[in-house]
Amino acid sequence: MALKFYLAGPEVFLPNARDMLDAKAAMTRAYGFEPICPGDVTIEPAPTLHEFGLKISAVDEDMMNRADGVIANLTPFRGIAADVGTAFELGYMCAQGKIVSAYTNVAENHFQRTSGFYNGEVRETADGRKRGPDGMSLENFDMIENLMLHGGVERRGGFIATHAASPEALYTDLTAFEACLKWVASRHG
Repeated sequence: MALKFYLAGPEVFLPNARDMLDAKAAMTRAYGFEPICPGDVTIEPAPTLHEFGLKISAVDEDMMNRADGVIANLTPFRGIAADVGTAFELGYMCAQGKIVSAYTNVAENHFQRTSGFYNGEVRETADGRKRGPDGMSLENFDMIENLMLHGGVERRGGFIATHAASPEALYTDLTAFEACLKWVASRHG
């Protein structure tokens, strides 16, 4: 029986979401795994937007519960960090002890992106920390994302792929995604 992988990421928000989810699913199947994609099921409307949101959350958690692992797209989304829904999903899967892997299509690490948020106006203070002009400290651990996300994957023996995609292909380049599939296949195929 093929291992099932939940494909987490901000692709569901893209104008070509269905095409991207289908491409990722096809690639997952080509490696011998069964994809589980958010957006693959129809969810009946609810009386309020809030209740509809709760339904979507429940469906996504059910999909993760059925999966053997996750491949999470941590490419920064709407800012300097990963999509918050994807961050939750990765944490959820880590907490369940499932197979975890992640990727990003941005080569800059978390510290570099955060420093860019401050336009490079980062100073080392007397306490030895790097701080922005607002006094807030920056994580500086040479990790692709917040230490809890990167560390959560790595400490569980998972895999993280980094690829410098062109800006116009930031969410459509599947090079790093495929690197995750290759890693999963080499260990669990």
